[in-house]
Amino acid sequence: MRADGLNSTGHTGRSSGDPEDSPARPVVADSWRRSLAVHGRREDAVVTSILGEDELDSYRTSHPLAAAMPVINELLIEPAQDSGILVAVGDASSRLLWLGGDPSVRRRAEGMAFLEGADWSEASVGTAAPGTALATGAAVQIRGPEHFSPLVEGFSCTAMPIRDPRTGEALGVVDITGGEQAVTGHALPWLRATVAAVQERLHGVAPSPRIERAAGPVHAVLAVTGRDQGVLRYRGRELNLSVRHSEILVLLAGHPRGLMAEELAERLYEQPVPPVTLRAELVRLRKVLEASGTGVSLLSRPYRVEGLEVDSMTALALLARGSHRQALGAYSGQLLPRSEAPAIAEMRDELSATLREAVVGSAAVDVVLHYLRLPEAEDDAEAWRTALRLLPPRSPKRAAVVAHLERLGG
Repeated sequence: MRADGLNSTGHTGRSSGDPEDSPARPVVADSWRRSLAVHGRREDAVVTSILGEDELDSYRTSHPLAAAMPVINELLIEPAQDSGILVAVGDASSRLLWLGGDPSVRRRAEGMAFLEGADWSEASVGTAAPGTALATGAAVQIRGPEHFSPLVEGFSCTAMPIRDPRTGEALGVVDITGGEQAVTGHALPWLRATVAAVQERLHGVAPSPRIERAAGPVHAVLAVTGRDQGVLRYRGRELNLSVRHSEILVLLAGHPRGLMAEELAERLYEQPVPPVTLRAELVRLRKVLEASGTGVSLLSRPYRVEGLEVDSMTALALLARGSHRQALGAYSGQLLPRSEAPAIAEMRDELSATLREAVVGSAAVDVVLHYLRLPEAEDDAEAWRTALRLLPPRSPKRAAVVAHLERLGG
């Protein structure tokens, strides 16, 4: 045990399932308690919310910190090139808006979904400098094993809130992430000097008429993987939807520019239906959404949906970036498995096949083992054989994999 109360891994020595198993520094221990209240297990703390490119571009353009980016580029991002440091600027809800710095660190950080548009609040990934700095309202440094999510333990980071010089309210956060150099003695003074320059720059800029958006777009999330009916989640509330309403929202979310009634009907129904049937369903869905208080809007001409994220689409986006662990965190099973809507069946098959191909070919045994816990992997002999091949010879997990393969006859 070290003099600061941490053991060689930076923890108090308790098992990862113990609610008191948090590093000894008070600011970090408090953050772990908040993180456990949300996630329950460290392994559950993964990024599942990432803005699409169009929405991210629009949001960044209107964000108050856009006016300060030239200062941050000059003082942080340009000096960080080839330095082993990645610089991130996030909004007041810890959603990362701009990234720059060392390209090699940026590529490594993609594996934990440290990406532009990603939610890095404590409610998303647990203890990490961007989210914890905003949660505490103060500068903070988080070293490798002090991070709550095991995926982030290979990085260290320093972050500090950026405040509106007129009101004192947090506009966002600036963070440097990397190896030990991200938490060295000069890291915090470097950030403090940059934030001071940023706030001086903002003081000379007229207040943005859209400054109320500094907290970022908080969208409702529609969970449709691993369940027969969708659940709409927003700020701790849940709303169960009918199968048909779930199908409609998934299809419209997958077509941001919208669908005409005829196009939506073709994707939704196995047999042609009278136009009035679809319109009546859409009227009922609009009423449900308006009464839900989730901020999700159903628009028409063409029909489209705003203010909604869907877990199946988040999983696909993460797979496209190579973030397999995060994709599995967003994916709970097949998309609306009992739905018979033609387009939903196609999306379900595409997502399942894409996930399986990425996971089985990832060569990361923990990713494969996570995949094997899904119902759809129960009879996938190739995936189980892949896990057996990747497991170390003395791993205690091999016995269960061998037994399962024997039951499959493989």
